[in-house]
Amino acid sequence: MSKEISYLLEVLPNKPGVYQFLNAQSEIIYIGKAKDLKKRISSYFTRNQYESAKLRVLVSRVVDIKHIIVNTENDALLLENNLIKKFKPKYNVLLKDDKTFPWICIKNEPFPRVFSTRRIVHDGSQYFGPYTSGVLMKTILDLIRNIYPLRNCNLLLTQKFILLGRYKPCLEFQIGNCNAPCINNQTEEDYDKNIESIVEILKGNLHMVNRILLNKMNENAKNYKFEQAQKYKEKIAALKRYQAKSTIVNPKLNDLDVFSLISEINFACVNYLKIIKGAVVQSQNLEIKKVLNEMDEELLGFAISELRQRIGSKAKEIIVPFLPDFTIEGCNYTVPSRGDKLKLLDLSKRNATGFVLQKLQSINNTNPKKRINRILLQMKKDFRLSNLPEHIECFDNSNLQGTNPVAACVVFRNAKPSKKEYRHFNIKTVSGPDDYASIEEVVFRRYKRMVEENKPLPQLVVIDGGKGQLGSAYKSITKLSIDKEVKIIGIAKRLEEIFFPGEPLPLFLDKSSESLKVIQMSRNEAHRFGLTFHRQKREGVLKSSSLIKIDGIGEKTVELLYRHFKSYNKIIKATKEELESIISPERANKIYSYFNSNKI
Repeated sequence: MSKEISYLLEVLPNKPGVYQFLNAQSEIIYIGKAKDLKKRISSYFTRNQYESAKLRVLVSRVVDIKHIIVNTENDALLLENNLIKKFKPKYNVLLKDDKTFPWICIKNEPFPRVFSTRRIVHDGSQYFGPYTSGVLMKTILDLIRNIYPLRNCNLLLTQKFILLGRYKPCLEFQIGNCNAPCINNQTEEDYDKNIESIVEILKGNLHMVNRILLNKMNENAKNYKFEQAQKYKEKIAALKRYQAKSTIVNPKLNDLDVFSLISEINFACVNYLKIIKGAVVQSQNLEIKKVLNEMDEELLGFAISELRQRIGSKAKEIIVPFLPDFTIEGCNYTVPSRGDKLKLLDLSKRNATGFVLQKLQSINNTNPKKRINRILLQMKKDFRLSNLPEHIECFDNSNLQGTNPVAACVVFRNAKPSKKEYRHFNIKTVSGPDDYASIEEVVFRRYKRMVEENKPLPQLVVIDGGKGQLGSAYKSITKLSIDKEVKIIGIAKRLEEIFFPGEPLPLFLDKSSESLKVIQMSRNEAHRFGLTFHRQKREGVLKSSSLIKIDGIGEKTVELLYRHFKSYNKIIKATKEELESIISPERANKIYSYFNSNKI
């Protein structure tokens, strides 16, 4: 296995999708599908190659691997089918009859028929699917016919012929499968209402049908018709597995070009999906290196022009996440907000994101310094810093109902913890649980000392808390006149929003943002470090307390007393009634008797 292939295998995603093997001439020689792209593709290069001569030859000719991420296994199966038909790779099984997956058709005619077909005719009929499972499609059709009596004849049921009495009812009417609209036994309006309900079922709006089936199942079970109840139960299970629509194929869509863009500090990726007759037939990623901090609109416009020229696309509609900086004559841009076009755009975004993650991972593996520099550059941009945040400090308070208040300061160098520089603080000037005053004291003490000792200050200070804690910490920064040198932010736990001093609205970063991850890591580390110190201090107080010496009094009881009375002196001065309001009368009597008899 070559180094290039080994590298490609490392950065593959563990997601469903379709993969393409290319040879030295950049020809696609094999297309396959996978539940897990990384595991499936890796298996080709790790299994015993002597089990199949054909497989051995195939693997030896692979010099490049491309992949397309999709939502589900069904989507992977459909996309594989489309791509094999388009590219006809040498090592794929040929589809001799060239059949496609089946669809359910609602025919455009009076009293529409509902049936399965592999051939799409653009005559105004509605098509739903495709179905990768024939069993599932049959279950859906059987379900529809059980609930709604439908005709399955091919008679021309115009009102003229019906009123002339040209037709006679058939056996389907006699056995209850059809209401015989051919003899005017059912109105077209009533029939069309049933068709509307069927359309909702095929679109995936199954709540109503589930309720009907559930009622029928329960009714049969109550009447001890367990076999019938089991059949309805199986139909309900089939509905739950059913996916009415696919982002891969939709015959209602015309030929489209779909573009999405994921932008990083130094580069961007634009993904392109080519849609022909509603099917995805091609996917391509274009990496663009930024030179002059170009805007996303400019990058997207460049990529659309370049990729359409390469592919030779003539599509009149282009799906985009936002409008690019130029228009193409004869083409319309669409920024979808819902529906199948939005699903296609989301699919394109996932492929672009996958490419970017692979790119970043390869940078991390080959050059860790570049990764650190990229993260720091992103943090500088996100937090509006004048310098790279090579030195970050984060503060957190810890107290238990106001007892043993402490604080912690953790230090990060180049986005990594520098544990030897961590510091603990005992709160000296604040009594009781006052987070605001505590954080103000600790920040002031920390940077007053650093200023006096002429030590370099951090570029970024992080406070664990919202506006209140941030405002208190900022007071200390301004008192020391270092607010121009040190940038300070707060991170609130509930929504992980970032607060800036004096600004009413917070900044919300994407949950996958590396800037946010560094801040979260520093916050979590400060919380862990402070909590450990607080626990050690509290345990020291508890163990040293003479309360532990009293027979039958344990650490949990002592902790309850400290939580309520706040100090040792208040505990020993408490009345018996006060103690009994916190702990059991037996323990309260022991403590009260101990201190009053010993006169401590």
